[in-house]
Amino acid sequence: MIEKALSGSRRYWTWITVLILFIIVGFVFYLRQLSIGLGITGMGRNVSWGLYIANFTFLVGVAASAVIVVLPYYLHDYKLFGRITVLGEFLAISAVVMTTLFIFVDLGQPERVLNIILYPSPRSLLFWDMVVLSVYLILNIVIGWYTLDAEHKSIAAPAWTRPLIIISIPWAISIHTVTAFIYSGLGARPFWLTALLAPRFLASAFASGPSLLIILCLIIKRFTRFDPGREAIRKVALVVTYALCINIFFFLVEIFTVFYSSLPEHLGYFRYLFFGLNGHASLTPWIWFSMVLAWISLILMLNPAVRKNDTALAVVSIAIILSIWIEKGIGLVVAGFIPSPLGEIFEYSPTLPEILISTGIYSLGLLILTVLFKVATAVKAEH
Repeated sequence: MIEKALSGSRRYWTWITVLILFIIVGFVFYLRQLSIGLGITGMGRNVSWGLYIANFTFLVGVAASAVIVVLPYYLHDYKLFGRITVLGEFLAISAVVMTTLFIFVDLGQPERVLNIILYPSPRSLLFWDMVVLSVYLILNIVIGWYTLDAEHKSIAAPAWTRPLIIISIPWAISIHTVTAFIYSGLGARPFWLTALLAPRFLASAFASGPSLLIILCLIIKRFTRFDPGREAIRKVALVVTYALCINIFFFLVEIFTVFYSSLPEHLGYFRYLFFGLNGHASLTPWIWFSMVLAWISLILMLNPAVRKNDTALAVVSIAIILSIWIEKGIGLVVAGFIPSPLGEIFEYSPTLPEILISTGIYSLGLLILTVLFKVATAVKAEH
């Protein structure tokens, strides 16, 4: 089936070329980072996680969100999602590849990855994060490719894929739960020290990931011969609406607990994030912008007319993705370091090399996604 990705219009090959150019630029800057060190980034001793880990956290949620189409279709025989299930699985593949690369570039010496493999420690959450992400990637590749191949040949999917599908459903939940545990297990960082972090991660994932799937489905509908199905997109939009409600509720619960209890070790982080601290407020405009986007998006998504209008739905979906990326990415990761355990304030902002390396990784992810979607849409258009 892969040969279907080798034919396409001029627009298709132009898009591929642009992505490859961004990948090359990102790789050149990564080689510079590898030569000079992480000193070319905005990170340092006091803020050691930045744009790379923010993207890692966000994309793990995108990968996990594939479960919202896999579970209804395979477990409950919800035929409406039959056209888009493989798209969700292929989106998960691309997202997991990008999460792995963001971890890779965040390491000053990438060969340190081998330490997890050569010296595995079951007590390490990073070890378990590697395990769940690797297995989840393999599951989605096998399930997505073999079910699509069966559809291409007009035969039933192999029986052995059924157990893998059942395993992949709780596994999708596990990848983001383990990611949340990496943060909440750091007792010296009270901003992340909350049992609500894992549920918040999952709620935000089920809002942002499906929003991205909606946008991709609308693009496919517009530029290919395959129609993912209007009603399927509407149902995914409904899931996004519920997930966004829950995500906002969880965030408000966190805000109430922190400000009502007024525990100093927790309060400082939230004061910095929302109001600034001692004249430092670089993240404050971003987090308020995220909150405004979230509330406006929720109000609009509660209106059925918006969910039925493709243009309005696309705009709101972009707003949801942007809102959650800010709140769950930069807002969550960087704010956890400010102030430091000693009460010092060292602010962070990404540098141009960081941005270009991140752009290169996203371009590689989009390249993988484009190829997989090209194959999937070609097969489905035939049937």
